[in-house]
Amino acid sequence: MAINREEELYEPIKHYFSKLGYEVKGEVRHCDLVAIHHETAQTVIVELKKSFNLTVLLQAIERQRLSEQVYIAIERNRAKKGAANQRFSDLTELCRRLSLGFITVTFFKTKAPVIEVLCKPDDTPIRHARPKQIKRLHMEFRERSGDYNIGGSHGTKLITAYKERALKLAVALDSLQIASPKDLVAMTSISQAPTMLRNNYYGWYEKIARGKYTLTQLGHEAIKEHEHIISNW
Repeated sequence: MAINREEELYEPIKHYFSKLGYEVKGEVRHCDLVAIHHETAQTVIVELKKSFNLTVLLQAIERQRLSEQVYIAIERNRAKKGAANQRFSDLTELCRRLSLGFITVTFFKTKAPVIEVLCKPDDTPIRHARPKQIKRLHMEFRERSGDYNIGGSHGTKLITAYKERALKLAVALDSLQIASPKDLVAMTSISQAPTMLRNNYYGWYEKIARGKYTLTQLGHEAIKEHEHIISNW
């Protein structure tokens, strides 16, 4: 069940901190919710928003001038599974890195709201480096012969290291007319040639006999289309 106003988050969050021994009050010096513990006097500040956005993030960072215990609380709307503000694992890691707490509230028609504290302000970040992905990143970078893509492009065909290898095979096939995978490996030094010919991802190659390939019309067109890349080799 989706809420209409962010004020609806207040009572569930107030109830949660009250059970933990805090006295809770709303809208104190521009803070959506302030809770002070009866015994320790620890101060908690919570910024409430229907969804996670830059506004609430900046508000929460500003509130860190007033307390080390600052939370962001948003609705967990089960109907928005694909929305950017529902990427809870990524948002939780962002909050951890900024020393912010992160709370979600799920509302139901027939039962009380469910509170989930995804992280606390003093939780340490847990996302670690991924050596395999770092290796792939460096390999992709090194194996491209030049900078043929415009950063930030969407919906355009990219020149990848794989595509460059496929072009090299196409150029070799164009030169030999008919060749075996072994011939192409020897000519291009591309060890993946047999697999690439078999998969034929771009439709550039045609098997005309056992172990024999030639270039398709699409392959010839690809060579013309990518002359600016081929000329740099």
